[in-house]
Amino acid sequence: MGEEADDADELVQARQVLRGDCARCFGLCCVALPFARSADFAVDKPAGKACAQLREDHRCGVHDRLRPLGFGGCTVYDCFGAGQHVSQVTFDGQGWRGGSRERARQMFEVFPVVRQLHELLWYLAEAVALPAAGAVRADLRRADAETRRLVHLPPGELESLDVAAHRASVNELLLRVSELTRADFRGKRRDRRGADLLGARLKGADLRGVSLRGACLVAADLTAADLRGADLTGADLRDADLTDADLTGALFVTQPQLNAARGDARTRLPESVTRPVHWATGP
Repeated sequence: MGEEADDADELVQARQVLRGDCARCFGLCCVALPFARSADFAVDKPAGKACAQLREDHRCGVHDRLRPLGFGGCTVYDCFGAGQHVSQVTFDGQGWRGGSRERARQMFEVFPVVRQLHELLWYLAEAVALPAAGAVRADLRRADAETRRLVHLPPGELESLDVAAHRASVNELLLRVSELTRADFRGKRRDRRGADLLGARLKGADLRGVSLRGACLVAADLTAADLRGADLTGADLRDADLTDADLTGALFVTQPQLNAARGDARTRLPESVTRPVHWATGP
C-alpha cells in the first residue's frame, strides 16, 4: 500500500512538468509545426514559418478567439511541456528570433522529437502507478529513466535520434501493463485495437476493459458509454460524443484527445485530465 501511494505521488509530480507552459516557451508550436487549411485551420502554414497571429512576445494574438476564427486545431494541441523544455533547457533560454538561422532550424527540428519523448513520459508515469504493473514496474522505471536521458541530449543528438525505435520499445511495455490491468475485467473483452469506428453508434455501449489502442473513433456516438478501464492509447476521438460517458480509470487518456472530443458536465473523467472549457457550449 505504501509503494502504491508513493507511485501515485510520483505520478502527480512527474506530470507537473509534462503540461504546456506557454509563458516559458518561444511559441514553438506556432512556428515549427505545419498546418493545412481545413476545418481545424483557417489557412495553410508550412513548417518553420511563424503563424501570422504570433506576436513578438511569442504569445498568440487571437488566443481568446481561436475557435470562431477557424483555428480549432490550435485549441486541441498540447506539447506535453516540450515547448518550455526545448526553449529553456535544450537551448538554454536562447530563442529562435535574433539568432542564427541554423539555431532556429535546429530548434524547430528538435521540438517535435522532444514532444514525442514527453508524451512517452506521460504514459510511463501513469503505467508505473497502476497497481497491476508490479511484474513490469522495474522495466517501466528503466524505460522512464532512459527516456529522461534522451530528453536531455544536446540538440545535435536529439535531431538525429531514432525516436520511432524508442517509442516501439516503450510501447511494448505499455501494452503489457494494459493487458495486466484489463485482465481484472471479467467476461469477453473484444480487442478493438486499431479498429475503424468512424461515426460508430456506440451509445450506451459496454466497453469496460476493451482495448481501443489506435482506434479511429472520429465522430463516434459514445453517449453514456461505459469506458471504465478501456485502453485509449492513441485513439482518435475527434468530434466523438462523450456526453454522459464514464471514462473513470480509462488507460492512457491525454488532454489533446479530450480537447478534440465533445462532452458535458456529466462526463466522468480520469483524475489526470481536466474537463475542456468548450464542452459547456460545444466544440
